[in-house]
Amino acid sequence: MDMNTIYMKKAIQEAKKASLIREVPVGAVIVKDGKIIARGYNKRESSQDATSHAEITAIKKACRKLNSWRLVGCDLYVTLEPCPMCSGAIINSRIENVYFGSYDYKSGSFGSVTDLSKIAEYNHHPNIFGGVLQEECSNMLSDFFKRLRKGEI
Repeated sequence: MDMNTIYMKKAIQEAKKASLIREVPVGAVIVKDGKIIARGYNKRESSQDATSHAEITAIKKACRKLNSWRLVGCDLYVTLEPCPMCSGAIINSRIENVYFGSYDYKSGSFGSVTDLSKIAEYNHHPNIFGGVLQEECSNMLSDFFKRLRKGEI
């Protein structure tokens, strides 16, 4: 199993934590020098905080861990393509590479709706790799919403 698969599986584990508390199952991990330094999952509903996305949580933890807002040399693995808010935080924190699973055709901001990584005027441009374990990530989201509509969760 390649490292991208291993790290995305770790992000999927985080996403499953979110679904256990009736949150949209999105999970993220941040890796530096081959080690996971931060993890996060969605908590918008439970915290009633619009910024409690998996990526934001992981970025905050990584900044504390490294004692820096600059996450140079870090890679982010997230199960769903980042939204505009999270894409902005990724760019601002200088994350080097972003690997995401499922494309988000409603608010994805690294290729689906727009691509903030391609705006020339920004001073940082992360490398974007979409579709890592896409089927598994997409199915997890679809299954969650099906169960939610049926009242099973």
